[in-house]
Amino acid sequence: MSSKQNSIHILGICGTFMGGIALLAREAGVIVSGSDENVYPPMSTLLEEQGVEILKGFKTEHLENNFDETKDKVVVGNVMTRGKPVVEHMLNRNLPYTSGPQWLYENILKDRWVLAVSGTHGKTTTASILAWILEYAGLKPGFLIGGVPENFGVSARLGDSSFFVVEADEYDTAFFDKRSKFVHYHPKTLVMNNLEYDHADIFPNLEAIKVQFHHLMRMVPSEGLVVSNTDEQNLDDVLERGCWTPVEGFSGKSDATNQSAWSANYINADGGEFEVLFKGEAQGTVSWDLLGEHNVSNALAAIAAARHAGVPVEHAIKALAEFKGIKRRMELRGEVNSIRVYDDFAHHPTAIETTLKGLRKNLAGISAEGRDEENNPQKIIAILEPRSNTMRLGTHKKALADSLQEADQVFLFQPEGMDWDMNDVLESLGENASITSNIDELVINAVMSAHPNDQILVMSNGGFGGIHEKLLIALEQKYQV
Repeated sequence: MSSKQNSIHILGICGTFMGGIALLAREAGVIVSGSDENVYPPMSTLLEEQGVEILKGFKTEHLENNFDETKDKVVVGNVMTRGKPVVEHMLNRNLPYTSGPQWLYENILKDRWVLAVSGTHGKTTTASILAWILEYAGLKPGFLIGGVPENFGVSARLGDSSFFVVEADEYDTAFFDKRSKFVHYHPKTLVMNNLEYDHADIFPNLEAIKVQFHHLMRMVPSEGLVVSNTDEQNLDDVLERGCWTPVEGFSGKSDATNQSAWSANYINADGGEFEVLFKGEAQGTVSWDLLGEHNVSNALAAIAAARHAGVPVEHAIKALAEFKGIKRRMELRGEVNSIRVYDDFAHHPTAIETTLKGLRKNLAGISAEGRDEENNPQKIIAILEPRSNTMRLGTHKKALADSLQEADQVFLFQPEGMDWDMNDVLESLGENASITSNIDELVINAVMSAHPNDQILVMSNGGFGGIHEKLLIALEQKYQV
């Protein structure tokens, strides 16, 4: 860390990435403050627990008071745009500034073995699994993850070794740097989970995202490793554009017929127990708490990446048995009278579908163990807030109804500022779906529909007005718990 830089002020500090930057900077001895308009857990709570000052709103006075241009720097989140008074003030006063990814590379990553996890889905889970495997093996990695792994309790730390795990996002860097964040990281080990069209507010089409992934590929050294999902044609397209690094493929499909280096033999259909295969040879059996084919895929990718860093496969398998999951990834928020309320970050149709399928397979397994399905219907009640920029623009509206088919009942929340009417989705889902723009009304209707052994799954990438606690309180009142 430069001796001249005593402090940083982060614009957009409560985003998962920028919040992680704040934690790393503070651990490195930098005085950190930040400002944001959207302040909600878990990041706001985590920052406050770590003693990071959060100022509400983007106000010019946040940069006027006690800002020393010779020692301090503004770290600009990609939520910031030209025209915002605080940005214009920063530029007009010629204050020193940088982006989060650039700050991360220059101050943390430059001399380390970076293991980067990229892809449209599964980045947070895979990066969390990978960091835990390295930790379990005694490697004490640093990490920056877009969520809070339960095994660590924080989203970022410096670590005590050369290894650093980073969630590698393809979203753009800042208003002054329109490259994807991940091109700043220079990974030695790169995981590519999948690739679909997303971030419609940034990319005009899928081709534009492939270009960014190709730029990332150009930075992986020939002595590194690329771990790529062989079930993803879009990733194959990226590799065909140019790859100068050894590649190990993986497939989490239960009926995988390709020649992936890494695959799985399912023991339980829900993915809770599976055998790890490397080049067709059994390596050991994973028995863990996560569900779904997508999480099996995430596990295989993490095992492969960890092996590149020197962790034997058998150690990685043992680590998975103690992996506790991530906040907001199928996180059980509470249970009332055998009705479980889950919180999940899913906000893309593919993620919504895979999350619901994983939960459905788990319920099927429970029923097979002897539960009376007639008297205990075990409905999946899905509650969705289409909050992401891509969802608000309506880019995925045609795929949304299909992604919710595994749910028995669907409650859609129509937020303000949507560019499209969700009633089209409602028509495709039929009589077991409804739509409302009032959270309290949604809570009442969902609780009225819920019966013992049902599962309520809330999906949003925001705070959703504290709906999880409201659901649990309403359930307690319903059953007088």
